[in-house]
Amino acid sequence: MHDVGSGTWRLASSLLLSGVVVSLLAGLLHAESHDANDHVASFTAYANSDIWTAVHLGQFAGMALVCAGLVALWSAIDLRRGALGWTARFGALSAALAAALYAALQAVDGVALKQAVDAWAVSAEPDKAVRFATAEGIRWLEWGMRSYQSFLLGAALLLLGTVVASLRPVSRFIGYLMVLSGLAYVAQGWIIGELGFAATNSQPTLTGIIAVLAWSVWLAVSAWRMKETAKAG
Repeated sequence: MHDVGSGTWRLASSLLLSGVVVSLLAGLLHAESHDANDHVASFTAYANSDIWTAVHLGQFAGMALVCAGLVALWSAIDLRRGALGWTARFGALSAALAAALYAALQAVDGVALKQAVDAWAVSAEPDKAVRFATAEGIRWLEWGMRSYQSFLLGAALLLLGTVVASLRPVSRFIGYLMVLSGLAYVAQGWIIGELGFAATNSQPTLTGIIAVLAWSVWLAVSAWRMKETAKAG
């Protein structure tokens, strides 16, 4: 059993909540079409977006904060031995890998795809078909990277949520909600890998957003109400 400073819990919860808020705000500004799998409509909306690069930089900043918060949460948990200790370590590792893969994803989506759709939008026949095929190939690469990033983030939430639910410094229901959000991300990863950004993905996406927002706020409130030290077993 280890003494864990409440400051570490506060740091982790602040990073997590800040990341969630930044991600949601950036997502609200993202250019959209009626059907994300309708590439003509989507690429037209993306080409017309003047804030595409800034939005994706904001999304990256949000995800980086979330993943940093998950790694800090592993430090706050402070378990060094036993099955739960290894579960927390693997959760932190998954979070770090999810952050790295998200950086690569945003390079593809926020930079390469934007350049490709801009070139397609201003090109004339017969180049237009070639430009569209290039943009579509980048889109499919985005699907693959987004799918595996969702798997990794989901794994991090599942593993760390399981540990949080087994501890006493905060409510075990925070851990349960983390697990629920992890399952939602895993479902998103599977659907995107199979169908792309299909309408089928809307339910797990909404579930994930609500669950993440709920537990991140709850964790922040709990952390800031902690005494100077707390026990983790």
